Amino acid sequence: MSQIFETIKQKVAEAQADVTKFSQGNNAAGSRVRKAMQELKQLAQALRQEVLEAKNASKDGK
Repeated sequence: MSQIFETIKQKVAEAQADVTKFSQGNNAAGSRVRKAMQELKQLAQALRQEVLEAKNASKDGK
């Protein structure tokens, strides 16, 4: 689970430069930002699923 979170943090850090470039008018950077956000969406969903599974597993153990 923590590996997914670390990957999310890394992706956000990598996208930061492209966000800045896009705000300065670089349209190609905007495409890279959209791609990175899609990847982050998928990673966030995977993390949510792992957290839910861990929560349910601990509930079953009680």
